[in-house]
Amino acid sequence: MRLPVMRGVIDRRILVNYRVDPTVLGPLLPAPFRPKLVKGFGLVGICLIRLKHLRPTFLPSWLGVSSENAAHRTAVEWDENGITRGGVYVRRRDTNSWLNTLAGGRLFPGFHHHASFDVRESAEDLAVTMRSDDNETNLSVRGQLATKWSATSVFASLAEASTFFEAGAMGYSATPVASRFQGLELHCNHWHVDPLEVEKVRSNFFENESLFPNGSIEFDCALLMRNIAHEWHEQADLCCAAA
Repeated sequence: MRLPVMRGVIDRRILVNYRVDPTVLGPLLPAPFRPKLVKGFGLVGICLIRLKHLRPTFLPSWLGVSSENAAHRTAVEWDENGITRGGVYVRRRDTNSWLNTLAGGRLFPGFHHHASFDVRESAEDLAVTMRSDDNETNLSVRGQLATKWSATSVFASLAEASTFFEAGAMGYSATPVASRFQGLELHCNHWHVDPLEVEKVRSNFFENESLFPNGSIEFDCALLMRNIAHEWHEQADLCCAAA
């Protein structure tokens, strides 16, 4: 049974992005995925998203649910039926919602781990800290809205970064079956991002030097989205046992 289209509001979404040596990143990706390169670098990151009023399209918004969520993701390409496609590979999802934890990967795509979130924000400043119940994942980010684009990013401008991440709306999530990935596509009623100046960011996954040796990964940029009406559309599983 296919999941009905889910509708809601992206109340707040932070995209924290790192550039990575593709020779380090490539072996960390399962087949059929490979790094999508920008000026010779792979891109990985953390998506910190607060969803509100999420519900099937046939229900009113007041019946929707809200949640804080985090995803560790990689910009990827893969070949499907002779066509090169692009999107993101999500290695892990965390959430403060027990509904997402219990139903994710079963009633709707994407297995979720339960986690605690501490969020402090104003119109200009944001701080998010997350720790999973299983202690496998912990992260934090603190920053504020910026008025100009970072000169050190691999993207030449905010517009270039916006176009790149808007094109990565298709996401495939890891499952307990190593060769099977659950697909979900994000449709935004409109797309708008602002630059976020990051004061501090840490992730125990991206700081793991057994995976990312010293010098192979570096913070690149961060983006902020707010108050975006959107829909989630389930996609057929991607399976590649042969690969």
